[in-house]
Amino acid sequence: MKETFRWFGVTDPVKLAHIKQAGATGVVTALHHIANGEVWEVEEINKVKTEIESYGLEWTFIESIPIHENIKLRIGDYKQRIENYKRSLKNVAACGIKNVCYNFMPVLDWTRTQLFWKLEDGSTALRFDKVEMAVFEKFIMQREGVENDYTTEVLKQAENAFNNMSAAEKQQLEDNVLKGLPGTVDDLTIPVFKDMIAQYDNLTHADLKANLSYFLNEVIPVCEAHGIVMAIHPDDPPMDIMGLPRIIKSEADLDDLVSFVDSPANGITFCTGSLGANPDNDLPKMIRKFGDRIHFLHLRNVKREVNGSFYEDNHLEGSTDMYEVVKAVVEVEKQRNVQLPMRPDHGHQMLNDLNDNNAYAGYTAIGRLRGLAEIRGLALGVSRS
Repeated sequence: MKETFRWFGVTDPVKLAHIKQAGATGVVTALHHIANGEVWEVEEINKVKTEIESYGLEWTFIESIPIHENIKLRIGDYKQRIENYKRSLKNVAACGIKNVCYNFMPVLDWTRTQLFWKLEDGSTALRFDKVEMAVFEKFIMQREGVENDYTTEVLKQAENAFNNMSAAEKQQLEDNVLKGLPGTVDDLTIPVFKDMIAQYDNLTHADLKANLSYFLNEVIPVCEAHGIVMAIHPDDPPMDIMGLPRIIKSEADLDDLVSFVDSPANGITFCTGSLGANPDNDLPKMIRKFGDRIHFLHLRNVKREVNGSFYEDNHLEGSTDMYEVVKAVVEVEKQRNVQLPMRPDHGHQMLNDLNDNNAYAGYTAIGRLRGLAEIRGLALGVSRS
């Protein structure tokens, strides 16, 4: 695998020099200062590319060129937003960058209820707790219809939890859920968030898939003309939350995706954490099945718990058999004669990084360095055996 590291730009506490020292050869980043839906101009792309290359690194994958909500909803100026997206694709291709990750998750990117959950060894991890999510939806956000989305038992536990939470704990939960992904979306307030959610009222899974298909049929011909591959990231968590439909969470969803446009340019970012949180997913099987459409790998592990709860485990631990995953990846690479870009994802905050108050949750240096080293060793052992 081609080893890469996520970088959030010049404000990231993890510097390009650190990525170089980690042994990665590639950088995964985006133009985080460009507003969602606006055009990425060549000058701005080249500024970032030149900075990366000054450290002897390669801008391997764009993650992401965000998709405007109007495109997902197919409302308002969505046609102009798609034209902007096409221009951005042409511009990144002109700068020599041909790999684009994206997602089609409504409103938010990945969602967690705890960003620095303390583990037994003293490090911290990202965590999604179904009861805490119910606390947020029913008692903090006060979303209508929430009773239809949770069991009576989970709602009872949520009520008890809410009644025993301090004001500071309630505020922390709200902040955690609305945090969004650093560098991708602004922090949200409850009123703004509820307005954004309301736009998806009565939009079904089939509707959202139809909108994704429409988008891909518009942009994939541009990708083919310019040698670009698009790689969709699965929904995280892989379940409906906050009344929003999630449409890329299973093998069946990926079957639908590849059928929307029959082209190698219409591909997948295979995230073992997002897909691994769904117990119905057989990850090694899915890697082999969709091997010709997988263009990017996010390798991380989650420990599944009851009711859909999970936390980010060490990369070689958790509920996913990472040996079997890497074995399947090596097989696909040999069959295709390619080296798939990979990045270690969502590492623990540990060691000196525990003292970094500016750390991006899940994206501290040392935890991901540990993950990269473990995956690197595992891949070497698998490939040589």
